[in-house]
Amino acid sequence: MKAFLEGLYLVYNRRELVHPDPLEFLYNYDEPPDREIAGLVASCLAYGRVGQILKSVEKALTPLGARPRDFLTQNSFDLRPALNEAYKNFKHRFTTGGHMADLLARVSETIRSHGSLEEFMRRCLKEGGSVLPALDIFSRALSPARGGFSMLPSPGDGSACKRLFLFLKWMTRRDEVDPGGWTVFSPRDLVMPTDTHVHNIARQLGLTERKQADLKTALEITHAFAAFSPDDPTRYDFAITRFGIRGELRVSELIQSCPTRIPQCHS
Repeated sequence: MKAFLEGLYLVYNRRELVHPDPLEFLYNYDEPPDREIAGLVASCLAYGRVGQILKSVEKALTPLGARPRDFLTQNSFDLRPALNEAYKNFKHRFTTGGHMADLLARVSETIRSHGSLEEFMRRCLKEGGSVLPALDIFSRALSPARGGFSMLPSPGDGSACKRLFLFLKWMTRRDEVDPGGWTVFSPRDLVMPTDTHVHNIARQLGLTERKQADLKTALEITHAFAAFSPDDPTRYDFAITRFGIRGELRVSELIQSCPTRIPQCHS
């Protein structure tokens, strides 16, 4: 099974297979302080139809220019009026221009106080003591409104937190696909970004029997993959998710090519 997964990684974990994926926008930023902002915006909008996701991410990043960090920190005055104006016509499914402006205003305040989102995450990790509590602190600081749609999901809510874990994977892992840049976490700390697509593949491969794509399921899938790649359990995420995202790669073909179901690894 490990040989099968490594084969998938070698064949499909390639830059030319990224499109269509919001990850592609991160390649426009060479510096981690800019990339982390772009990554946060792109991951927050990574839900719904992929074509619309790409249009929305481009529209959300355009006002920030080539250097998002400079845009959010170069002025000492409150950016909220300018952000509200810039995003007044923005809409992506449940995400409004107000949501986007509020998120970026909080990002601006956080960077001014801590230097970068990574340094703020480092403080969250110190305060929380481990990864999931740290993510709760991070998420609630940048997107505190709960009860409705939140820009940033929180592990404390019990959801799979796919968008949040996707952001961490982009910023932490570094290979031909994931650009990396952060050192606050190790790839060992990452959790599989799990949505209905990943959940469906995971069930067919035997990684989980759970019927709901929630946090427990995401942790169980991660634990199953860790049996084959303990230092990098999300290593196979990109390769596996090409099936069903790219038109020429079908999930049924992936399942049929698998030599055996992955043994259940319950956390």
